[in-house]
Amino acid sequence: MKKIKVVIIGAGSASFGQGILTDLMISEELKEIDLNITLVDINEKALKRMYRFAGLLKEYHNSAVRIEATTDRKEALPGANYVITSVARERWKMWEKDFYIPISYGFRHIFGENGGPGAAFHTLRSLHLMIPIAKDMEKLCPDALLLNFTNPESRVCLGVSKLTNIRSVGLCHGPMATLEKISEILQKPQEEIDLTVGGINHFHWALKIQDKSTGEDLYPEIHKRLAESNYELDNLTRCLYDLFGLLTYPAASHTGEYVGFAFDVAGPVFLKWGLGQVSQRIGAKASERVYTVEGKPQQPSYHLVSEEKTREIHRIVEGEKPLTEEFAKPSGELAVPIICDIEFDRGRKELAVNVPNENFAVSNLPEDAIVEVPAIVNDEGVHPIKVGALPDAIAAICRTQISIQNLLVEAYRQKSKKLLLQALLLEPVVDSVTRAKAMMEEMLKIQAEYLPELK
Repeated sequence: MKKIKVVIIGAGSASFGQGILTDLMISEELKEIDLNITLVDINEKALKRMYRFAGLLKEYHNSAVRIEATTDRKEALPGANYVITSVARERWKMWEKDFYIPISYGFRHIFGENGGPGAAFHTLRSLHLMIPIAKDMEKLCPDALLLNFTNPESRVCLGVSKLTNIRSVGLCHGPMATLEKISEILQKPQEEIDLTVGGINHFHWALKIQDKSTGEDLYPEIHKRLAESNYELDNLTRCLYDLFGLLTYPAASHTGEYVGFAFDVAGPVFLKWGLGQVSQRIGAKASERVYTVEGKPQQPSYHLVSEEKTREIHRIVEGEKPLTEEFAKPSGELAVPIICDIEFDRGRKELAVNVPNENFAVSNLPEDAIVEVPAIVNDEGVHPIKVGALPDAIAAICRTQISIQNLLVEAYRQKSKKLLLQALLLEPVVDSVTRAKAMMEEMLKIQAEYLPELK
């Protein structure tokens, strides 16, 4: 029987760990394999909780998988075939700083996660975590494939590509949400739609929308329907569609980070997510789905939902409530399908991956850029599909971001404040050298414990 080993780093996360574990255990194909899963997290309490939860999932799904857990990734990595990562330190606390500090300096960004001035520091924090993991992989499992969920996705994948010899694929749910919205507009099942996306992570575009069985171009029907109804598109998504004639991810939180006019169209999206003490009522629970900013009810909170899910998993492992389908359902992410594509040489087309722009899959972006495109996956690996050229204006926006990404990776490699400042000044919302320098110095001081030391 074939044996494979999957190492999950960041497994203590209630959302990430639960979803990936379930995906591995419910796969009928992987039940034909001697599968070893090793959970890794530096948070020993979270790791123990997820290890116990994994045992319950194993029983629930009648899986024969072997499960191990350790706080030491160097102990886990030898013999790994696949390493799946989603890592961060003090994510919510740092995200608040990424958003509010640039805003306080007058830089009107909208989210502070994957693009904009705040995301430069998110990038450095993530590289500070991810590059050492990849370096350990070089020594301990050099042939393993890294399947990364850590944001900022493009920037992390670029760092791994340029600073290590590890093969990596970045994965994001964004294109799935785009397909879901297209399905809603067309009133057609997702499985009947052949979607071709192209661009960069959080800034991908629906280049082709076709009927999967006939090959019919469905964009004319999209245009017709959007002329008659807005289909609850947010203001920025509609604005981008009207500007460029293409659909993109249906939420300003992604695309708005890369364009200078997003704040005017969408406002500070971060506030609407109910993150942190500034934007949640003291004592609020996720189930209440309320927060205090502008008195808007019925809004989700990433922070509270994450905390609530952790509490629910704790109740399950302590026997206070049963494990139900709600906590044993698949994630819908592509990590496990890609593993199966490789192990069983399925040669499947996967909706989207983030990989180097090999053979100019996007013809008018640099070949060493990280692009988000569909791919064929077989026993020889992940092969990006050529999607052609992006419209000139979209390509120009992407190229600016790619330049920022390269500067940030070099800033990390060289430990250079100067390169970090250059990256900040390329951001569309940054309009002052003086304020950018002051913001950079404050962020470097406040986040010093989480960042590489720059000089």
